Amino acid sequence: MARTSNVFARVEPEIKEQAENVLNQLGIPMSNAVGMFLRQIIIHRGIPFEMKLPNKEPLVMENLAKEQFDKEIAKGMDDIEKGRVYSIEEVKNEMKLL
Repeated sequence: MARTSNVFARVEPEIKEQAENVLNQLGIPMSNAVGMFLRQIIIHRGIPFEMKLPNKEPLVMENLAKEQFDKEIAKGMDDIEKGRVYSIEEVKNEMKLL
């Protein structure tokens, strides 16, 4: 058996439970998932996913000039026409993860 070392981490109970639910469905023990994450850090020589701050503050309708507002509405309409939309079920599921 390979030598092992312990890693202790404090996480919010809800986050741990949700992660365990996903990992159980995948058949991956939590300790294996943590090991996989650490191996990816080594391979990528950093965090294995993008971490960045948003480019700008969220848009607030009341703060937009009419031209800016119209431009944002046009972008939304373009997304709808091109099928870049989410069902209410997808939105609800995404909200549950937050």
